[in-house]
Amino acid sequence: MSAVEPEDQEDKPLDPAMENVRRKMVKLQLASGGVMLLMLMAVLATIVYKVTQGKPAAPAVAGQGLVPSDAPVSAVAALPVGFTIENVSLANGQLLFWGRTTDGERKAIVYDIAAGRVVADVRVTTN
Repeated sequence: MSAVEPEDQEDKPLDPAMENVRRKMVKLQLASGGVMLLMLMAVLATIVYKVTQGKPAAPAVAGQGLVPSDAPVSAVAALPVGFTIENVSLANGQLLFWGRTTDGERKAIVYDIAAGRVVADVRVTTN
């Protein structure tokens, strides 16, 4: 192998056009590096914010559709005498009983579990 002479290792000056291109590239690199650093700081600040925020302790309420943590809800829905249940639906802590009375009239009865009472008694008729 040939020995490299110290004269060949020195940088030779660039012509003015290439020097302008090099300066523009350095400025672009610094600008993009600054933007990336700023975005990285924003991401880290968001992570720190999310980690340090305490989760609010919401009480479990049957009316919100959640099961209470201390004990199950015990309730009695007092439906009319002779009411025949055809369908039952549950939504947001309310039970919908769909059925017929003893005289054949169709009814929808809504029972709120949290309130412990019937909140709607709807008679369904046709025109």
